[in-house]
Amino acid sequence: MDQETLENGLAGSASSAKNFPGLDDWRQLNIDQQPTWQEHPDYTNVINELNTVPPLVFAGEVDRLRKNLAEVAKGKAFFLQGGDCAETFEGATADKISARVKTLLQMAVVLTYGASMPVVKMGRMAGQFSKPRSSNTETRDGVTLPTFRGEMVNGFEFAEEARAHDPRRMVQGYHTSASTLNLVRAFTTGGFADLRLVNQWNRGFTSNPAHARYESLSGEIDRALKFMEACGADFDAMKTTELYVGHEGLLLDYERALTRIDSRTNQPYDTSGHFIWIGERTRGLDDAHVDFLSKVRNPIGVKLGPSTTADDALRLIDKLDPEREPGRLTFITRMGASKIRENLPALVEGVQASGAKVVWVTDPMHGNTISVPSGYKTRRFDDVVDEVKGFFEVHEALGSFPSGIHIEMTGDDVAECLGGSDPINEEAFADRYETRCDPRLNHRQSLEIAFLVAEYLSRR
Repeated sequence: MDQETLENGLAGSASSAKNFPGLDDWRQLNIDQQPTWQEHPDYTNVINELNTVPPLVFAGEVDRLRKNLAEVAKGKAFFLQGGDCAETFEGATADKISARVKTLLQMAVVLTYGASMPVVKMGRMAGQFSKPRSSNTETRDGVTLPTFRGEMVNGFEFAEEARAHDPRRMVQGYHTSASTLNLVRAFTTGGFADLRLVNQWNRGFTSNPAHARYESLSGEIDRALKFMEACGADFDAMKTTELYVGHEGLLLDYERALTRIDSRTNQPYDTSGHFIWIGERTRGLDDAHVDFLSKVRNPIGVKLGPSTTADDALRLIDKLDPEREPGRLTFITRMGASKIRENLPALVEGVQASGAKVVWVTDPMHGNTISVPSGYKTRRFDDVVDEVKGFFEVHEALGSFPSGIHIEMTGDDVAECLGGSDPINEEAFADRYETRCDPRLNHRQSLEIAFLVAEYLSRR
């Protein structure tokens, strides 16, 4: 982060948004996927505490991201977002965070070098502690309890006490996010992200086809850097990198409590993350999530599933981006491999005709979830790849820019998605299936996706 951005960020985001006009209108609207914790004896104290804690991110950082996403919307950069399906408190360790950051950096290097294009990097982390669910309850052996909604709401253990909705978990989520961000900033500004160390990022992982390809690419980068050094090039810009964080803004109690007023502009910023998105289940135009996030200055994303119409997309633009500001609004399409080529064109054509400049991102994960006989939820890697291909094919045919990719991934050697060049089979789930919610790509599968996307971008 440069000094000007730091100073602007610290100057803003400092004052409470307690009485800012319009920020509480959402409380009178329909709201889905929310915890039942308002009657908890600690609820008011928790909200009061979150109203006064320091911001997790700063207004200056958010503004910088919005400018970077404006370049993405213009087709001059690419947007990469990846991370856990649902973060866990115990998973916020230095080793796990560094593995996730390392994988994102490796993917970004592949994309940047292969496509000759800047990459805006964002972790799905430091706030992704809640999840929408299709049912409010879960039944096992005749016992019915509230479903697990992420560790900021309740516990994963199937027990009455663990599954109770507890607002105190929001405070733990805040502090875990703060420690995660502290590590992310240290990794990306303290030498860990130096491009001259690109070969070292790959150490500690088992050799496989994706890594052999990565090692070849890193060798090319190393030779290019040595040539630049011999020519007297300045390496300062290559010693650090920007890595933003984003999450689904599902728990409006939490998002509202962490909203602050920027003293430079007197505008509200949701300081829980740089980028906040609205899920497919909560994108109702007249509902609470859309209303609240229309009021903050953060870049906003919206997940669009296969039922989305062009009119839905245009009305969301009118609500969330009435000024048609490039970088403000990102559409994250999650159609499924079997529907992407059929359903996406009408949305893109409708938005193109309106003149709006949105960022188009593919989420090839959520539309391709299946269950296997052993009872595990999984995704077939080939389906993920096919949706990515379909996304690029549609945009190429319509002359629009396929702006980014949003994936659930981890830097760990898990077995949760079937297939890949170093194939994961169902038998591996018994020992290496670790997710608390949806299946994630492992490190090797994530790199494979990066190479695929780089190939598409290089042909443009």
